[in-house]
Amino acid sequence: MKPDRANNKRRWRRKNRVRKKLRGNAEQPRLSVRRSNQHIYCQLIDDENGVTLASASTRDKDLRGEVKFGGNCDAAKIVGAAIAERGKAAGVTKVTFDRGPYKYHGRVATLADAAREGGLEF
Repeated sequence: MKPDRANNKRRWRRKNRVRKKLRGNAEQPRLSVRRSNQHIYCQLIDDENGVTLASASTRDKDLRGEVKFGGNCDAAKIVGAAIAERGKAAGVTKVTFDRGPYKYHGRVATLADAAREGGLEF
């Protein structure tokens, strides 16, 4: 098996292992995180209705002025605070954290901590 294909298969397995335990609903949506080398994205998702309640990323026009580079912990902290603010505006206080295939450290952990400081409960 080619190395890229093996890595994708492992990533897919990790993601599914995490997601099979998590379900978001209107009262407690799923806070899903995706990161790339250049940016970080997050969404509050209601899985029962298939609706995204709020989202934030380093590519948003509102946050682009604050973020110098989207692939570091400083950017993750800004995005975490933004998703907490937008979630509270949408009436969300409790969330289920979905780290996806990523380990809970670095940018993912920083985003989660900033969202907690912003008022979201995990």
